[in-house]
Amino acid sequence: MKLLPDKTFVLAAAALALTLVLAGCADPALRQAEDLTRSNQLPQAVQVLDDAVHKHPDDHELVVAQARVHDQLAGRLVLQIDGLRQIGHWDEANQALAQLRALDPKNARLPQLEADIARGAAQAQRLELARRALQQGQLDRADAITREVLAETPQHPAARALLAQIAQARPLDALTAGGTEMAPAFQKPVTLEFRDAPLRQVFEALARSSSVNFVFDRDVRGDAKVTVFLRNVSLDEAMRVILSTQGLDRQLLNDTTVLIYPNTQAKEREHQELVTRTIYLTNADAKQVQTLLRTIAKVRDVHVDDRLNMIVVRDTPEVMRLAEKLIASVDLPEPEVMLDVQILELSTDKLDSLGLQWPSQVSYGLPGTANSAGTGTGVTTPTTALLSQRGQFRASIANPAVVATLTGTDGDANLLANPKIRVRNKEKAKVQIGEKVPVFTTTTNFNGSTSVAASVSYLDVGLKLEVEPVVQLDNDVSIKINLEVSSLLNQVTGPGGTTAYQTGQRQTTTTLRLADGETQVLAGLINDEDRSSATGVPGLQNMPVLGRLFGTRTDTRNKSEIVMLITPHVLRNLALPDAANARLASGTDASPGAFSVMLKSRGNVGVGMGSGPVSAAARVPVQTAAQRASMDGNADAAAEAQRATLTLEVTPQVDPGGNVAVTLRNNSAFTLAGNVEFDAARLESAEAGAAKASGGSLAVEVPAQGSRVVMLRALPAAAGQSLNIGVGGLHVGDGPAGVAPPEVQLDGSGLVQVGAVK
Repeated sequence: MKLLPDKTFVLAAAALALTLVLAGCADPALRQAEDLTRSNQLPQAVQVLDDAVHKHPDDHELVVAQARVHDQLAGRLVLQIDGLRQIGHWDEANQALAQLRALDPKNARLPQLEADIARGAAQAQRLELARRALQQGQLDRADAITREVLAETPQHPAARALLAQIAQARPLDALTAGGTEMAPAFQKPVTLEFRDAPLRQVFEALARSSSVNFVFDRDVRGDAKVTVFLRNVSLDEAMRVILSTQGLDRQLLNDTTVLIYPNTQAKEREHQELVTRTIYLTNADAKQVQTLLRTIAKVRDVHVDDRLNMIVVRDTPEVMRLAEKLIASVDLPEPEVMLDVQILELSTDKLDSLGLQWPSQVSYGLPGTANSAGTGTGVTTPTTALLSQRGQFRASIANPAVVATLTGTDGDANLLANPKIRVRNKEKAKVQIGEKVPVFTTTTNFNGSTSVAASVSYLDVGLKLEVEPVVQLDNDVSIKINLEVSSLLNQVTGPGGTTAYQTGQRQTTTTLRLADGETQVLAGLINDEDRSSATGVPGLQNMPVLGRLFGTRTDTRNKSEIVMLITPHVLRNLALPDAANARLASGTDASPGAFSVMLKSRGNVGVGMGSGPVSAAARVPVQTAAQRASMDGNADAAAEAQRATLTLEVTPQVDPGGNVAVTLRNNSAFTLAGNVEFDAARLESAEAGAAKASGGSLAVEVPAQGSRVVMLRALPAAAGQSLNIGVGGLHVGDGPAGVAPPEVQLDGSGLVQVGAVK
């Protein structure tokens, strides 16, 4: 064992003692807090450090450790709150928020998290109301509530999913028939047969038959003549048809009152109520959206705020509804692609030099005598040799007399660049790898006195790559590529000592289309240089075989190739808008966004303007099918009188545990009865106080000209399946006296899609 010298031993002991003293002086709270932090017990570590700082407020080490652990716990609480907020656990999120507020009352994320949690909880309640409205068949109410949530949070996943369900639940003719739900009083079926009747008389008949109140503007002409034949249409449809042919418009005052006024610009300003909405855009450009709204929706007032990427729209509710759908169809995130690029420069250098190098000069003269001598003035003069010394003349050559050259070099070089570039759709990305070489330029000025000014510019040498991708909807990527590789070949000295460079350049520009994950190799940019030179005894060096004995031959071959491999990876493609936003009912050119006057498929209509006197044969506004058959002698009406239709509608899509609303509508004058049939292993009755259905069959009765709603609940066993609900055992119950019971037929689909377990 080697012993340390006394002085060294003393220094080591002193250092060890100092270390032990410093370790003993450290506060035990620091070690305890560190142990708690390592064991993932941050709240306990915070408590330990808070107590220690309270006792020793001047200990800077404790203060720093306290701040560090506080920051770690605050960051963890923020992540926890975000996770709870995304899954909808609002009570737990509020508890975590209270912990964050107590820990760091001045945290920068605290106000935003408080607002997000309060808004998220309120949105969850509103979406639940929208789901109930959807189950009850109130599609417009569910759509309006859902769009209010999306206006606040455009990317809300639950709201977007619910909006898709609402779009699937709408009938196929909803786009052309207005797609809106009126109060029950406006859905009552009516039949109108008037010829040259005053407008006032038509609306009086509608009011008496439907209990709907009509209020007329002072400028509405009540004596305008109307000829109209409408059969089996709703009051809402009949009213829209009559108003559109008379140049009138309407405004709903409540569920049973309508204001009628002339459809003129002045009256629209007087009666139409306007809505102002602020819409924050996530992806679309505000100015482009402004142009879209002015061109398509013809909005009245629109303001753009570029700083917030926000627009403010003011117009009627109908135009506002159209504007919101247009914005939803364009406010989509742009696609992005990751380009994995590999660029290689493969170069090969070969040099072969073989032969004998003979002396190039032979001298004859006095040995040891130089060929020239200096005079001390910087001028050299030849050295003279006397002829009397010719006996001392000797012939000489440079030493060594013969040099054998046996040289061979072989070099390979691979220069690799492997950038990964993330690019937005239709945006350019540029990669440059190399160096900037300075090039000096001088300018001489001869005005008066000669002056020289020098400037420097830089020449880019190396690799330049420019790419511009275009992501297609099928995940193919079209890429414009511009590749340039340059290198220095030679340095050239110009006039006045200026410096320039000779560069070599290889460049390619192309456009290609690749699938997601497909690799394309771009190669063939080859530079091949082959040189051969010989030095030696003239005439003898060119001999076929023996020339190597009288000279040296050098063969040089340089070859380089640029190879590029490019692989696109689509990170995010364009998310196409929902079907509800891809095709929109836009009203007319004069009234964008207004409800359509198109009738549903069951209606038959004929409308004409009359100019003659009022006909005394104006028919009763509402008639039964049997009465029409007897008055018109129409075979189709007679067949209709002998047929009763029960319409079946169900909620098209529910989650496991959700309620399925089965709606049965009877359009006949008889009570219809039957059994709602379903799979008892996957569905059960959800009505309060209702007896359990026996074997998946529930007896129902639908009153004349009425409806009946049966609520079923989707069991967990139905998750991810398509179920069919039917009606069997249909028969006619009570009806008008003296009228033969009609045939009963079922119309509609009972298909229900149950979502998977989340």
